[in-house]
Amino acid sequence: NNDADNPSCAGIEGVLESYLRSLRTVQLYGPTNFAPVINQVAGAAARVTDGSQYHVLLIITDGVISDMLQTKEAIVTVSATPGRAVRGSIPDAWVDTPPSAFLPPR
Repeated sequence: NNDADNPSCAGIEGVLESYLRSLRTVQLYGPTNFAPVINQVAGAAARVTDGSQYHVLLIITDGVISDMLQTKEAIVTVSATPGRAVRGSIPDAWVDTPPSAFLPPR
């Protein structure tokens, strides 16, 4: 949601809103390092010890991961918390499509 102090989204509606807002503002380029953000989610999930929250990190990628070893280690770390990292791949045919093509009409 582009808020480092409070990076949470409320429900699937909040996730979709954040995703659509990001498509308008984020410049996509490499390298693609996922371990730092997965570790951030793992830390946030580990701080919730009463079972009142569950964290889900949805990663949408073209399939290229620059820090694969660290990403695998981070996924193992987050799996020990009440949180999960979920990866969705963008088909090769979409890689060169500008993100604005996926936005709803204004």
